[in-house]
Amino acid sequence: MVSIGYFLACEEFAPQELVRQAKLAERAGFERLWISDHFHPWQDSQGQAAFVWSVIGALSEAVSLPVGTAVTCPTFRIHPAIIAQASATAAVQLGGRFTLGVGTGEALNEHILGQAWPPAPVRLQMLEEAVTLIRRLHTGKRTTFHGDYYSVDDARIYTLPDEPVPMAVSAFGPVATKTAARIGDAFATASPNAELVQLYRDSGGGQRVVQGGMKVCYAETEEAGLDLAHRLWATELLPGQVPSTLTRPKDFAAAAELVSREAVGRQMVCGPDVERHRAAVQSYVDAGFDELYVQQIGPNQDEFFRVWSEQVLPSFR
Repeated sequence: MVSIGYFLACEEFAPQELVRQAKLAERAGFERLWISDHFHPWQDSQGQAAFVWSVIGALSEAVSLPVGTAVTCPTFRIHPAIIAQASATAAVQLGGRFTLGVGTGEALNEHILGQAWPPAPVRLQMLEEAVTLIRRLHTGKRTTFHGDYYSVDDARIYTLPDEPVPMAVSAFGPVATKTAARIGDAFATASPNAELVQLYRDSGGGQRVVQGGMKVCYAETEEAGLDLAHRLWATELLPGQVPSTLTRPKDFAAAAELVSREAVGRQMVCGPDVERHRAAVQSYVDAGFDELYVQQIGPNQDEFFRVWSEQVLPSFR
């Protein structure tokens, strides 16, 4: 049976509200947490972009749930050696209940230091090298490393959890999925794609954990939920390489104008129909996912947690 967690959206909510939502999620019966890692929101209407490692520190004192990043890019904006230290500290704070989710990132967040944004195959190579370096540093041994993209000189991480920090690798296409199967401890993706799950397992992922994420907008009416979801998260439906190559929130907002309300409604459950919310979860169960993380869009958080606690989560225990 799938383990259902809550997805904390750093792009949409301030740090204090994220911590409040985490507490609500734990009380409601959600079993784990994902948290996004962004320098910019996808578009200005979302309005936030907290530094995730500070929020994780607060979460470690506020809840007892496992926490994972969804996802951190350890290749441009922050050197992988610093991500290795940050993730080790997070794992210590959380008593080993931390998973470092990693991916190739988006120019939206990673271009800010003025580096050139390479094509996807190069970004995958950089991610693989970064994962190798992070794993070496997580051994606690003094490390000197000179790769094609990163170097460290006589570096050692002293604050370490009892066990190495597991790494989940995010992927959305077949090439990246095969890479995830080769280098990761778990696989993260954003749609209930059974073929992608099977490709991961057949490519070496075996029975490792497969994680998925989805957005819903519980609201009094379907129209109200759809209005909010379309205004804040139409960017979720941008195709191909578009989400990884645009550099400014206003560019995402402009591109999102091409996404129809109907398309958003087909991908995200909006409104109060509990059966539709259950069916969305079931689609991930049917596709073979082990963990599912659900994000409630907008301010109606308390009612969402009440309804899911009483009417959705019990169906999947």
